[in-house]
Amino acid sequence: MQDNISQLVLAATVSFLFIIIIFSFFFFICRYQKPSNYAHHRTRRSDRPGTRTVPNLELSTINIDDSASFDPSLNRVSMEELKTATRNFSADLIIGDGSFGLVYKAQLSTGNTVAIKKLAPDAFQGFREFRAEMETLGKLRHRNIVKMLGYCMSGEDRVLIYEFIEKGSLDQWLHDASYSSEYSVKLPLSWETRNKIVNGVADGLAYLHGLDTPIIHRDIKAGNVLLDSEFEAHIADFGLARRVDSSCSHVSTQVAGTMGYMPPEYKNGLMTATVKADVYSFGMLMLEIATGQRPNLPIMMEGKEVVLIEWARKMLEESRHWEMLDPSMIKEGVREDSVKEYLDIATWCTSESRKDRPCMGEVIDLLNHLNSIEEK
Repeated sequence: MQDNISQLVLAATVSFLFIIIIFSFFFFICRYQKPSNYAHHRTRRSDRPGTRTVPNLELSTINIDDSASFDPSLNRVSMEELKTATRNFSADLIIGDGSFGLVYKAQLSTGNTVAIKKLAPDAFQGFREFRAEMETLGKLRHRNIVKMLGYCMSGEDRVLIYEFIEKGSLDQWLHDASYSSEYSVKLPLSWETRNKIVNGVADGLAYLHGLDTPIIHRDIKAGNVLLDSEFEAHIADFGLARRVDSSCSHVSTQVAGTMGYMPPEYKNGLMTATVKADVYSFGMLMLEIATGQRPNLPIMMEGKEVVLIEWARKMLEESRHWEMLDPSMIKEGVREDSVKEYLDIATWCTSESRKDRPCMGEVIDLLNHLNSIEEK
């Protein structure tokens, strides 16, 4: 009888321990599993060639209270209204993926159509980008810089509200054959339109660099240039932007930007970001706009793979500038002398040494001269 009781106690103990083990297993699985919907959309957009941003993870104190020096003219919108406007942040309304968050198209109760960026749930990165954008973009007013309209702070949630730019990103117009917009039919961009976009980005950067306390964007690329109904360019996504001191530099513990657009000094271990880093990225963007080639994808040349900047320098050495143009673009009416001058400007901006690159004010002068050639 005693043996039977001992066996029952042992069996009950083993069963209890087994249940505890099973419960613990499922608890840890649930605890570390990422939200499936967010992960799906994040991967689908960020893994496109040429669009991955290298975040700056430098450590500093992040103050997230309401006392930050935000523009008082910005509207503070409630989370309840944002959930209503986005149908609880429905995946159907996603129109893009910023450096640290998904972007949704929505209509507020005022009737205004806006773009809403809900920052990623990672508290550190989300708070950092929120503060960076609020303290830079929140105070900027320029026709070639996307306008911030409002924000939301609710618990750990941080949401930014921007004007809605109808035609989407330049990246979509250059590289996404399947891209379509309810506002227009996608056609290859003309040479005239490409020049207009370049001029718009240059004007926006010259404004940023010319402020009393200059701002370095640090992630100029096709995906961060939005196009309105008139194909006017608007620089977007200031999550990596930094104000700089009188030396026009910012000391960072890690590089920030997107592969292919980042200047060579970053590869050599120089961690001081300057306005000349933006100039290099702008030059790479000029090459991308003219050629239709992504800056970080290989191009076959003489039987080997090279990146865009290597290919461009070799082609220009051989005076093959006309062959460099995007094959999808209609070239009727395009002047060879203006193409050559355009590519010369891009080449100067992408000089290996940052000391050899022009400032954006000089670039504006060169582009104005190019425009005068086009008008003759």
